[in-house]
Amino acid sequence: MGDEVVIRSWELHGEGREFEKISDEFGKAAHQLESGLAALGAPWGSDEPGAPFGTAYGEAREGALAGLQGLSERLGRIGRGLHTMADNSERTDQDVSADFTAPSLNHPTATGRA
Repeated sequence: MGDEVVIRSWELHGEGREFEKISDEFGKAAHQLESGLAALGAPWGSDEPGAPFGTAYGEAREGALAGLQGLSERLGRIGRGLHTMADNSERTDQDVSADFTAPSLNHPTATGRA
């Protein structure tokens, strides 16, 4: 029975902020990549070898950019989840502490009589 779990809500909040920060930075980088690729236009041309490459590239590009944005959103959700976990942990600790200090309705208090 020596195992114990220690949850420090302030650490969970700190890690939540880190995930949110990483999410924001990752989202900005993905947007910059998307803008940079759009600025390049279609340098492969529309000739016989360029047209099929452009078609394949366009599909792959859209999938990759959508995946990067999705990853950014998931990182943000992890951060929010860590905040929720910290808040729930604090609330549970407060409720349990209140239960220990509140008079019990199931166990009458001692009257001092023998």
